[in-house]
Amino acid sequence: MSVETKILSKEISEIFWKEGFSLSTAESCTAGNVAAIITAVPGSSHFYKGGIVAYANELKQNILQVKAETLETYGAVSEETVIEMVKGAMQVFNTDFAVATSGIAGPAGGTPEKPVGTIWVAAGCKDKIVTAKLTEDNGRDKNIQSATKKTLQLLLDICQKQENEL
Repeated sequence: MSVETKILSKEISEIFWKEGFSLSTAESCTAGNVAAIITAVPGSSHFYKGGIVAYANELKQNILQVKAETLETYGAVSEETVIEMVKGAMQVFNTDFAVATSGIAGPAGGTPEKPVGTIWVAAGCKDKIVTAKLTEDNGRDKNIQSATKKTLQLLLDICQKQENEL
């Protein structure tokens, strides 16, 4: 775990504790790394309800309620899919916030349209979902680390905005 992700996770934890927010995760290419970083902070069980690692599209559809049409039209690695994953995670886990990741971490699996390093991440609450696309391939481990850090940053940004509106 990098210093940056430790700091992000600690800041997220403090806000979630203070505001009583709850969190869930829906991860594909990061394979539970976001959840591991979040739960490395003592006391995270106060707000973190759980998560799913949904590599298979079948799980994205059957558990997270990602529409078959979305997967067929845009693919698993798309903004549309991570948005639906966030919504599905909030519903399944009954949380205020959720994050989602889906991408091609590598070293194989890329296509000309979606090369290795293409990763979509999202964070949201019922009122707003924000997304980001990563496109740089620095090797599998660094791709996963970058996606994890970006996901945590999106979550921190959106929960800070929500906190300020309360």
